[in-house]
Amino acid sequence: MKIVGIDEAGKGPVIGPMCIGGVRIDKSKSNALKNLGVADSKKLSPKKRVHLASQIKKYADDYFVFEVSPDQIDELRKLMTMNEIMVLGFGNVIENLPGDEIYVDAADVKEERFGKRLLEGYLKNHPDGVAPTIVSKHGADDLFPVVSAASIVAKVRRDELIEELKKDIGVDFGSGYPSDPKTKQFLKDWYDEHGSLPDIVRHSWKTAQNIVEK
Repeated sequence: MKIVGIDEAGKGPVIGPMCIGGVRIDKSKSNALKNLGVADSKKLSPKKRVHLASQIKKYADDYFVFEVSPDQIDELRKLMTMNEIMVLGFGNVIENLPGDEIYVDAADVKEERFGKRLLEGYLKNHPDGVAPTIVSKHGADDLFPVVSAASIVAKVRRDELIEELKKDIGVDFGSGYPSDPKTKQFLKDWYDEHGSLPDIVRHSWKTAQNIVEK
């Protein structure tokens, strides 16, 4: 019995990619993840996350991170809602990490609807296949160690990509979240100097649009 946990990191930031992580493990080994001390990635220090991510990768049968760039998010948002983008992204991880039971951190206000949409997507791609059981819950990264593990793997990868972006453009822009004063100041300064925002920014975000409009 193979179980898979899926969670995202970076749904909300105005800068950088979104990473959707998946971890697959034999159900009989899932206690090993609990014993490692996995938890919701937001509750762990960056150093602890990096350490745990390397341990998770040793214990897991397999793992996968699907990266969605800022310009891909902007393009998709012209055609669909962010919730629909999340269904596509989580569905991509399910395709790459098939399992018997899939536990996901629901990226929709209605957790059941999110799970139903994922199942519909799977059945569309595999009309003759055996559908997995999909358990979609809010706070799944607190409820299921395999989702906590996926949350950590996704967050560590996003953090790596953010550090690479900072090196590439030579500026520390903070976390990339709209609520971060450092991020907001970076966007304003960059726009003032260049007359446009860089391609590491999600231009469809209200934060970015407000700076351009002002």
